[in-house]
Amino acid sequence: MLELSGPTVQPSRPRRSRTGALLATGAALAATLIGAASGPALAVPTAATALPVAAAGPDIPVANVKAHLAQLQSIATANGGNRAHGRPGYKASIDYVKSKLDAAGFTTTVQQFTTGGATGYNLVADWPGGDADHVVFAGAHLDSVSAGPGINDNASGSAGVLETALAVAREGYKPAKHLRFGWWGAEELGMRGSNHYVNQLPAAERGKIDAYLNFDMIGSPNPGYFVYGYDQNLKALFENWFAAKNIATEIDTEGDGRSDHAPFQRVGIPVGGLFSGADYRKTAAQAQKWGGTAGQPFDRCYHSSCDTSANISDKALDTNTDAIASAVWTLSGGTTNPPGGKIFESKSQLAIPDGGAAVESPLTVSGLTGNAPSALKASVDIKHTWRGDLVVDLVGPSGKAYRLKDSSGNDSADDVVATYTVDASGETANGTWKLRVQDIAAQDTGRIDGWKLTF
Repeated sequence: MLELSGPTVQPSRPRRSRTGALLATGAALAATLIGAASGPALAVPTAATALPVAAAGPDIPVANVKAHLAQLQSIATANGGNRAHGRPGYKASIDYVKSKLDAAGFTTTVQQFTTGGATGYNLVADWPGGDADHVVFAGAHLDSVSAGPGINDNASGSAGVLETALAVAREGYKPAKHLRFGWWGAEELGMRGSNHYVNQLPAAERGKIDAYLNFDMIGSPNPGYFVYGYDQNLKALFENWFAAKNIATEIDTEGDGRSDHAPFQRVGIPVGGLFSGADYRKTAAQAQKWGGTAGQPFDRCYHSSCDTSANISDKALDTNTDAIASAVWTLSGGTTNPPGGKIFESKSQLAIPDGGAAVESPLTVSGLTGNAPSALKASVDIKHTWRGDLVVDLVGPSGKAYRLKDSSGNDSADDVVATYTVDASGETANGTWKLRVQDIAAQDTGRIDGWKLTF
């Protein structure tokens, strides 16, 4: 985030309550934006759904986000300790992010501009599909100050946006609106990169951007949970997401006009975003509701050499990245239902004891990256003379069970030959998956003839 010259005075931030009416408003807003409201995750075993539903965003593994931070830290370390505009560490950062997006199937564009006598770079990535006349845009600045590696400011926002984009590809997400992601250069010199992007964008193209979401510092070590307050709908979208998780928020004032949302806002594009705090000091009231240390800055290493990979709150990083994904999915209003993916299949037969203990058929998945999709397809072929006796679960590599089929005393038909859709986005894709089947009643027999997973 751009630093203002001269002393800063922290304005008062009144506490705001969260009421049932506010939650109802948030639910209604989400329903309006995507056409359907989504509920909380179910307890284990999780019920599978037979058809795709409007997606509300996957859980983004914080380990994936931190892996990007580690790479950006390594880039800074290898290039004079920073990733600043005009320095080799910044170009190496652009190259790293671009390589990840290219491999995931995005259409990427590197835009050059000149400021301060040096060449700067913006990176813009478009996901194929969606209504090109309605664009949902999420971005973050990728440059650091010259004093340090800039891991919280702003590798954190850059990594959160990057992993959300990669989740779009990993999930096989099909948005109704067009998705675009951006990483801006020379923000620390006065939003030079994002200003260049907006200034060269024709008015007709500006008019197609329904929302620009900005994420500048989302992992502050003494974090606050601040929401941009410029657009009422986008503000409410984030506020209610946090309220549903019992996390209080405040309207951001510290970053007002100091980051890459400002050029978009200037030309009339609705803007929203999140911020975890910079050099303002956390008040006693804020420490009471958020934890952390009162009287200390949200980020004591702001614009300093100590803004390294150690200068991160994993909890804030995880929470804010999940909020990014939820906003992107909600605003773009699509479904997660890949038409076809990589298939792993077991053709091994396994007898099911009559009225006995559960049996498990293992299946090893390898060669994938990241987590399983939120629309993982589990296809089963079970022969049985009274299928109502059977309870069928999919067991992920973590050991979590996802209920595919319950028993039923009224279902006397033969066999279970069906495909179930499971939200397995909390599971690592690679590992040993199991089909667990139990016959809970006597007199009928059967076997697993085979099963498969489609990622």
